[in-house]
Amino acid sequence: MSETRENQSSKRRIRIFDTTLRDGEQAPGASIRPEQKIVIARQLARLGVDVIEPGFAISSPGEFQAIRQISRELQGVEICGFARCVRDDIDAAVAATREAARRRLHLFISASQIHLDFQLRKTQDEVIQTIRSMVAYGKQFVDEIEFSPMDASRSSEEFLYRVIESAIDEGATVINVPDTMGYALPEEFGPLFERIRRNVRGGDRIAYSTHCHNDLGLAVANSLAAIRHGVAQVEVCVNGIGERAGNCSLEELVMAIQTRGESLGVETGIRADQIYETSRLVSRTMHVPIAYNKPIVGRNAFQHESGIHQDGLLKNRNTYEIMDPEAMGIPRSMIVLGKHSGRHAIKHRVAEYGFRLADQELEDLYRRFKATADELKIVTDDVLLKLVGESSGVAAEPYALLDLQVLAGTQRTRIASVTIRRNEDGSEASYAASGEGPLEAVIHCIRQAVPVEAEFEDLELHSLSTGEGAFGEAVVTVQYQGARHQGTAVDRDIILAAARAYVSACNAALLSGRSFGEASGQ
Repeated sequence: MSETRENQSSKRRIRIFDTTLRDGEQAPGASIRPEQKIVIARQLARLGVDVIEPGFAISSPGEFQAIRQISRELQGVEICGFARCVRDDIDAAVAATREAARRRLHLFISASQIHLDFQLRKTQDEVIQTIRSMVAYGKQFVDEIEFSPMDASRSSEEFLYRVIESAIDEGATVINVPDTMGYALPEEFGPLFERIRRNVRGGDRIAYSTHCHNDLGLAVANSLAAIRHGVAQVEVCVNGIGERAGNCSLEELVMAIQTRGESLGVETGIRADQIYETSRLVSRTMHVPIAYNKPIVGRNAFQHESGIHQDGLLKNRNTYEIMDPEAMGIPRSMIVLGKHSGRHAIKHRVAEYGFRLADQELEDLYRRFKATADELKIVTDDVLLKLVGESSGVAAEPYALLDLQVLAGTQRTRIASVTIRRNEDGSEASYAASGEGPLEAVIHCIRQAVPVEAEFEDLELHSLSTGEGAFGEAVVTVQYQGARHQGTAVDRDIILAAARAYVSACNAALLSGRSFGEASGQ
């Protein structure tokens, strides 16, 4: 144990600078209200980020007030005010962050010739003079000044040295070298930091940071290259959101460091068990869905359909997983049942619901499963339980949705009615309810029928095809007795799909507590 602690203590600490609320919010369609910023900032603090850049204070009164409240409330994390090299920007950033326990000012100006010629319309000497005057001005208010030469990776190195040297001369304490356009390659970006240290006066006495965009899919790779060459801070966004293709992904960088920390010789202070919750919060709040194949937090990141992979996972998770999803707060759902799945995976999934099938029943289930998988591609749990019932002669689901009717319109309250069967005794009952939306009305109906105090936490809707006859897939997540349970359903009617998915999630919650009768062969 003592040897492990020594190894950990010898690792260099990388500071995580989160700019989800500033650069991340600049992603098209990701803009959020000031009160939503505060909620995300609180979660970022729980996640353990070192620095939060909560916005651009000069941009609006609401933005200013949100930054002020975050600065006042989150005293345990450093708050960074963001500003162009413009006096009014600096004044706003300084005023908004005044109540922070620890704060810094982040100033930036373009450094590439193409930006100077076509955006700033300034000469190099004019840019140098602006940097000197604005860094000196900001230094009157705060001790910590971070300076960023925007588009550094496309700048002339000689001019980049001049720009950085002028900022250091006037009191900058952190130099952030950004790959603003996601243009750099790792093998050229990392060594750039060593050349800056050697060629810039004072370059060996300040801290370095990097801020990489993902236009070529290299943001994490470039950030890791910078770390290998001495960078002490990396600027990131949750889910990799941001301008264009986004920024360096917080969760990808952090888990790369955690998984390969011995090789990299570094660590972070991020609490991994908060990663999934933070990712979901940002996705929901900013209305930016997470790609299925997104590393770490994507739906498919820890799911496996191949029969070979599934068999290996069931024997030892490390055969096909290099990280533990549950350590990141991700629900354990590693097996996705589809046409490539084998008997072992099907038997395992059925057993998770408490059912033990005889050999002949399992063979019959496998045959039915394969026929269904060819048609549906993925066999969801509610479909699988129906197939179990057909193979065993006993209904596997505690409750089944038999009928649904919804009345919706622009000038009326949404009204729904459902008929639910309790499979244990075959009884059927109908329920009616209203809601602000048709799905809310349906959920209110089902809650009357299914006796499980499960919180409806999340709904995902996905189109599985195109055209008027497209199928929609609904994934509903509920929380029950401290655990998350998912239900999935597919239908051309998305309200019906969501209703079936909700009933399936409630069934999963009930079966997890073994509160329903035993199936045959158990």
